[in-house]
Amino acid sequence: MTTTAPGAADRIVAAVCAWPGVSEVAGSRGERSLRVGRREVGHLHGDRVAHFSFTRRLGEELQAEGRIGPHPVFPDAPGMGARRIDGPGDEADVIALMRRNYDRIVARYGLPQEPAAA
Repeated sequence: MTTTAPGAADRIVAAVCAWPGVSEVAGSRGERSLRVGRREVGHLHGDRVAHFSFTRRLGEELQAEGRIGPHPVFPDAPGMGARRIDGPGDEADVIALMRRNYDRIVARYGLPQEPAAA
């Protein structure tokens, strides 16, 4: 029996899905989308890159700090960003960036309501 060690994406998904209200949704392009209700915290393309949608101000701040770069599909949108994942330090920062988005989303919209028990 062959087992494969979890990759960066698996470790990031496990950490982020441990937060209240977060779930993983498969995207139409093979990405792993992490969401609070319908709102995306960020998504992963394999073990190599994470994409985010922040507010314009926060995206500009994070780009100025060098924590994210331009999103490849929306390079001129200051709130959209991408982060390469090349090692454990990058994994930790991707989780921190997702936490920043998570906290912002929950503060504004709250946690999704659980369906009522029958």
